[in-house]
Amino acid sequence: MTDTTKDRVLIFDTTLRDGEQSPGATMTHDEKLEIAELLDEMGVDIIEAGFPIASEGDFRAVSEIAERSKNSTICGLARAQLPDIDRCWEAVKHAASPRIHTFIGTSPLHRAIPNLSMDEMADRIHQTVTHARNLCDNVQWSPMDATRTEWDYLCRVVEIAIKAGATTINIPDTVGYTAPRESADLIKRLIETVPGADEVVFATHCHNDLGMATANALAAVEGGARQIECTINGLGERAGNTALEEVVMALKVRGDIMPFYTEIDTTKIMHISRRVSTVSGFPVQFNKAIVGKNAFAHESGIHQDGMLKNKETFEIMRPEDVGIAGTSLPLGKHSGRAALRAKLKDLGYDVGDNQLKDIFVRFKELADRKKEVFDDDVIALVSATADGGDHLQLVNLKVTCGTGGPATAEIEMDVDGKEMAAESRGDGPVDAAFKAVRKVYPNSARLQLYQVNAVTEGTDAQATVSVRLEEDGMIATGQSADTDTVVASVRAYIAALNRLMVRRGKTGKDVKEISYKDVH
Repeated sequence: MTDTTKDRVLIFDTTLRDGEQSPGATMTHDEKLEIAELLDEMGVDIIEAGFPIASEGDFRAVSEIAERSKNSTICGLARAQLPDIDRCWEAVKHAASPRIHTFIGTSPLHRAIPNLSMDEMADRIHQTVTHARNLCDNVQWSPMDATRTEWDYLCRVVEIAIKAGATTINIPDTVGYTAPRESADLIKRLIETVPGADEVVFATHCHNDLGMATANALAAVEGGARQIECTINGLGERAGNTALEEVVMALKVRGDIMPFYTEIDTTKIMHISRRVSTVSGFPVQFNKAIVGKNAFAHESGIHQDGMLKNKETFEIMRPEDVGIAGTSLPLGKHSGRAALRAKLKDLGYDVGDNQLKDIFVRFKELADRKKEVFDDDVIALVSATADGGDHLQLVNLKVTCGTGGPATAEIEMDVDGKEMAAESRGDGPVDAAFKAVRKVYPNSARLQLYQVNAVTEGTDAQATVSVRLEEDGMIATGQSADTDTVVASVRAYIAALNRLMVRRGKTGKDVKEISYKDVH
């Protein structure tokens, strides 16, 4: 039951727009639809689904999300240009609740980019916001880099936008420059100073360059903002954005000093955090607040003793409040598909028959190798089945390594239905295996990131490997999990190559067949 003595704070999620702008975090069309559906189900008020004029792919994704949305307002981003705004409206107009979000950089540094005077920019703001409002009755306007814009000019352009019909005024800390006290004061002063400010919703959009995004967003709410722009896991450009899970749980746990609430179903937080991590290829750091692997872990003897006596001694919220399952999986190699499907459903995964078949095969293989199979192991298996394409597939891998000389790798791959093989040497088994893949499928992709994390404890733990590749300005990521780190590494590398191939419109059909005798 909602506490009517508290003010509601709207949650505006921009994972699919600002979050996707992180280098390497580009999502496929189907992944965007999936994440949008999860955001809609968890109670996000506004989903910024993309930047429609940026590409045909972005336009199609925003359009389909708009048509599918059941509860959330669907928003598209547009620069202060009439073609941008028209394209944005075309994408969102079929939503039950559409919104146009238009912006322009108002600080001295950003005004210099289009070489506009203050008066010229003011005229453009009036023209573009008016045009947007004539198309849609829900218009959001943002003065980009607001926190470094001159106070008098910021007041002037905010007033212009309100008079032109903007219903939400977003105040972005675009480069993460401000501090909490300034964030609260800026919103408070704008509401008190600008005519008509009491008739619109003020929003805050904070970046995390100085590690203060969450604090700045909450301070802005204290100052009068009633919409927070954020992303799942804090994903976003540079150091990221305000993390949805952090502000939502902060408002929920500290309602005693912050009399605000959101409509977010917090029990769905962990599931969507894992999915965003998987599809973006950005692992969540272990000590990340709310959703990190160690967020509810207690190793210190004093902490463990306190937890045994009273969990509230060292936990200010319950793991189940954010959808964390802390039990081991009571399944083994004799368990059937029905039991596995039931466990997947408990963990928040509703998989189709084909995906279940793939997961079940890998689960059986894992159960044969591990003494205990944990929930996190099953989650890793689910993630490993979503590799973004199957032009290239690993068939067999054999590596030899040690202190006596260079490592060697022999690999067999399926390249669009054609089996091919190669052998290579390298500085360690992973290097040798990656070189063997490049002999099967020659490419110029540069390895930007190679990261290994253990899913659970023990020497038989699965390793989750993340690989990020860059080729001709395009970036793609891949993830995979296996108890064999080298196998997981190669599968992640191949997953990233598959994603690059899909985005470039390529397949592996023209790759020349290579056999062991052809390589050295």
